[in-house]
Amino acid sequence: MTKNKDKRRENISVATEIDRLEERRARCQDNIERAALRTRKEQLSEKDRQDLEDELAIMNERVQKLDKELQILRGENRRNMLLSVALLAVSALFYYAFFYNED
Repeated sequence: MTKNKDKRRENISVATEIDRLEERRARCQDNIERAALRTRKEQLSEKDRQDLEDELAIMNERVQKLDKELQILRGENRRNMLLSVALLAVSALFYYAFFYNED
């Protein structure tokens, strides 16, 4: 199953993957905010409070992992953009040199 998942991700663009991770991160942030609000507003037993704090810790770790992945993908996206601009510049240079300058 992991191989199929990897193959599907190979076909996804970097920008699409960034959008997907940003959505997941936003959902995690919403869950963290709701859980934090719940700890402040509700009277919870010590066990429930500890469970909620454990859940918050897990969600915070998940957000940190997503942030790292996003940072890597944004760097890759930046590199791809620079490569595209460089290829465009080289193509324009060749066009100018070989077709436009035929005097």
